[in-house]
Amino acid sequence: MTATMLAGRLNVDTARFALEEIPVPEPGHGEVRVRVRAAGVCLSDVHLVEGSLRPRFLEESAVTLGHEVAGEIDALGPGVPEGWKPGARVLLQAGERCGRCARCVRYTEPCLSARTRGVDYDGGWAEYALATHHTLVSVPDELPLEQAAIVPDAVSTPWAALVSTADVRPAQPVGVWGVGGLGAHGIQLLRLVGAAPIVAVDPLESARARALDFGADAVFDPGDPELPRRVGAATGGHGLDAAFDFAGVPAVREQAAECLAPQGKLTLVGLTPEPLTITDGVRFSFAKQQLRGHYGSSPAHVEQLVELTRHRRLDLSRSVSDTMPLSEAGAAIERLQRGGDTPIRLVLTP
Repeated sequence: MTATMLAGRLNVDTARFALEEIPVPEPGHGEVRVRVRAAGVCLSDVHLVEGSLRPRFLEESAVTLGHEVAGEIDALGPGVPEGWKPGARVLLQAGERCGRCARCVRYTEPCLSARTRGVDYDGGWAEYALATHHTLVSVPDELPLEQAAIVPDAVSTPWAALVSTADVRPAQPVGVWGVGGLGAHGIQLLRLVGAAPIVAVDPLESARARALDFGADAVFDPGDPELPRRVGAATGGHGLDAAFDFAGVPAVREQAAECLAPQGKLTLVGLTPEPLTITDGVRFSFAKQQLRGHYGSSPAHVEQLVELTRHRRLDLSRSVSDTMPLSEAGAAIERLQRGGDTPIRLVLTP
């Protein structure tokens, strides 16, 4: 009799999410099977369920969700290099490069054919998950697996956005729009690289309080008609050298662009299918400002963050808002859909 396990599955064709019993997977060549101990719940998962985000490379009609995964190696397939042993604590990179194109061969950045775990192939909302050995990252004993699981994406996406895409430098004034899971970590990481001052903008009073707790120097409500003037005052009249849209809301982008300094950069991290608009294009061009898109992170960013936690430069103890059993995955999705309490990260524990 084939062993089975519980998994949170999305049928992309019918937009139906359900918990199902499916066979426990067997690792193939170069793969390991991981006993999942923690799996993050991201807004991207909600977008998948709602249909606003669709897989690009999914070969079947259904997929096990979950791109933020940590656990212990349970079994090794043939061809796994020495050094990986059953019982080892690991987190899984959120995706894989195609391994064939020139970008993959020559660079460490993901290519346009990169496949995302829990989107293009089965992820970690399950009792077990498969992973190729090169997507494994060792987790130090002092880092709880609930925190390790969310490093790929919840922490690595804002880290890559600020150190790579936006190239934030010490003492630069920076603004963060949206203080949810990505934005809260963005503020924490901006302090780590020395940005100053850090301005946070969010419509929720609780999120603004969180921003201050995570290290923002000033917080504002986006509904304040005086917001650009207040941001200018907070930055000594300079404006923002870098601004980040972590909310994925078109109106946010217009507002953030208005707060930029000359040659300032607006980086789009939050995803939305809505059109991009800059109303005052003449001002934007005259000031030589820039609009940059951002998506995900590279394996190196995840490894850097694990090292930062190992050396106590980064504390993720406040990052897990709640843990829920895998059987309540549907309720976790609904909680994010409702909004209101804006958790930093919900984590499923199979």
